[in-house]
Amino acid sequence: MMLSSRVAFFTQDQLDLMKARVFELLERRGVKMDHLEVLKLMDQAGATVDFDSKIVRLAKDFLEAQISQAPTKITLAGRNGENRLEIPRADGTFHTRTNTGAQSWIDLESGKYRRITALDVRDWARLGNRLEQISICAFPVPSDVPTATPDVHALNLTLQNVEKHVWVQPYTRESVDYLINLAVVAAGGEQALRANPLVSFITCSLTPLEFKGMDLDIILTCARHGIPLHACSLPGAGATAPITVPGAVILSAAEILAMLAVAQVVQPGIPVIATPLIFSSDMMTGISLQSSAESTQGAALAVQFIKAAFGIPTHTYGTGSDSPIMDGQCMSEGALRSMLIGLSGADILGGAGQLEVATTISPVQLAIDNEVFGMVRRMLAHITFDDESLAWTDLLTAEPGGNFLTGDHTLRHCRDGLMPTNFTRMTREDWNKQGPGDLVARAAQYCKDLLEKVTPANLPAQVTREMDAIVERADRELG
Repeated sequence: MMLSSRVAFFTQDQLDLMKARVFELLERRGVKMDHLEVLKLMDQAGATVDFDSKIVRLAKDFLEAQISQAPTKITLAGRNGENRLEIPRADGTFHTRTNTGAQSWIDLESGKYRRITALDVRDWARLGNRLEQISICAFPVPSDVPTATPDVHALNLTLQNVEKHVWVQPYTRESVDYLINLAVVAAGGEQALRANPLVSFITCSLTPLEFKGMDLDIILTCARHGIPLHACSLPGAGATAPITVPGAVILSAAEILAMLAVAQVVQPGIPVIATPLIFSSDMMTGISLQSSAESTQGAALAVQFIKAAFGIPTHTYGTGSDSPIMDGQCMSEGALRSMLIGLSGADILGGAGQLEVATTISPVQLAIDNEVFGMVRRMLAHITFDDESLAWTDLLTAEPGGNFLTGDHTLRHCRDGLMPTNFTRMTREDWNKQGPGDLVARAAQYCKDLLEKVTPANLPAQVTREMDAIVERADRELG
């Protein structure tokens, strides 16, 4: 019997059924695309387009042709082509991403809830850049900048403080060009950005089965610039999607395939990462939930289904909580979610540092999630089976009643273990001597220490001036 180290949610027959239903949904029901240029491109490419209703129907053969053009292996890069992320990872685990789009902040000094400022965006970027288990940095929404350009300000602050890959979420249709211009300048030019994509953009569906002009613009513009895309579906089970997990997953997969098809029609071979962000609805209150058992199971099923059925790299929330504070619920939901999503085979686990259904972030929670990601990644990494890993020589020579503490094999591997940064391994006696303080307190101090040491990313002064000028122009032209 062949064993698997990963959880499996369906049999081959169930996989085939779900795949067939996704194809049938897109061919019979289709999707609405509110963008005349996209409608014309899809019509020319062979899709069935009703220009009056703006409904685009995608036949199975057409979809399979587009899927075949999308790369199954993707490389994302950081500054100067460094901090490269190969997807999928060679060790069989995942990359990670900080929260994006949050509007509220748990203050590091006071622990109080407040709106996010530009200074917070800077600190968020600097922490993400320094935390060793974080692969991709994203930005929240600053409240103290012009209301028309918060994403432009946030990306500028992030690029000037991050050397890792940056995830970009545009907030308005009009800001997309400014965001791309910032990335072009930071990368060192258009060709440099194509060769080493230091940013990738998210584009979203309007569930169910509709796409706004803004998000189709993102696909068009990014595809033409060679910028990788995260095709994001955000179904709310019981509200904007079927209440059952398989129903929500089929809807999410269909929306993602439709976005992928548009991207491949515009630019064959453009990297697309499937990003199903599955939510559920509390039927008693109507509240949207990110980390309920149903939404977590839905996300795990979605990434596993999309990878198995279509071979597309996947990305979803890997941590986060529905709790508004850093409490036991928050820690439990984040740990449960990250482990299940990791087991399901997602290539990117997002959402580090987020609380309250991804609307609030905490630098302390970011540091804690960083550590959780490291533990999950270690537990799920491929294991080598050879005489060295089996300690075979030592096992053959071990004396009855002896030990392995001083053996050469132990000495060779004693530093291989994952050492905690903020998680404690002290005895109660030592913990008492240290003085009161729990995980939250230790992580808060750790964040303060990091922020005292960090400096802006090493961008040439001419580059930062040019980027600042783009922000000023956006404020002037969009405000």
